[in-house]
Amino acid sequence: MESIYERIEHLIGEREMTKKAFCQQLKISTGNLGDWKRGKSIPSTNKLIEIASFFDVSLDWLAIGRPSKESMVREKREDYFFDVLRQFNCQQSELSTEEQSFISEFIEFTRYRKAKESRKSDEFRYTEHPKPEADESV
Repeated sequence: MESIYERIEHLIGEREMTKKAFCQQLKISTGNLGDWKRGKSIPSTNKLIEIASFFDVSLDWLAIGRPSKESMVREKREDYFFDVLRQFNCQQSELSTEEQSFISEFIEFTRYRKAKESRKSDEFRYTEHPKPEADESV
């Protein structure tokens, strides 16, 4: 399976559900699904996360077709960061440009979502307002 759409189609088939039912459950228009099939567009990062969660598959596999294997994790007896900037040491040279781009987009999406959730919780925080005083002139 080479494309994201082919992997999604495979998962739909494994679950023995119709594409229409899949679209309804995940709130995807059939037009979008058709665009994914024709290669006109791909699912957003947010939608990929939802789809991976729905089918209980790794985001890695869904997005780029890489199997999720524990053997791919490289444990070394060294700091997980390097440089003065304290960047993650993710063996970046082993990632394709497409994979690096996807990871960058995912990190930005996560930051955006975290900021949005933080703003929402601030808006809904309960604060007690003082009661207006009765007008004594009456």
